[in-house]
Amino acid sequence: MPSEDTTNRVPDGMKVDQAGRVYGTGPGGCWVFEPSGALMGIIRLPEYPANCAWGGPDHQTMFFTANTSIYRWRMKTPGTPIPRAARASG
Repeated sequence: MPSEDTTNRVPDGMKVDQAGRVYGTGPGGCWVFEPSGALMGIIRLPEYPANCAWGGPDHQTMFFTANTSIYRWRMKTPGTPIPRAARASG
């Protein structure tokens, strides 16, 4: 059963795409902000998303973790990749 947004009011995971947009999970879905700080929109998901991560060979797929599922959303703009040195030391 999907979780209720009324019990999940705290923003969590944040990621940035190569155009400088910020994606942050929170009440109602994933909030997308322009580099200026203006709200671009909200990606609505069937469940409250807890976190997000870029993936796929071209970093154009955003994965969202939720209470009972993992969702993916194909983006037009690639995400900011994790530097190779950071991946090797993790």
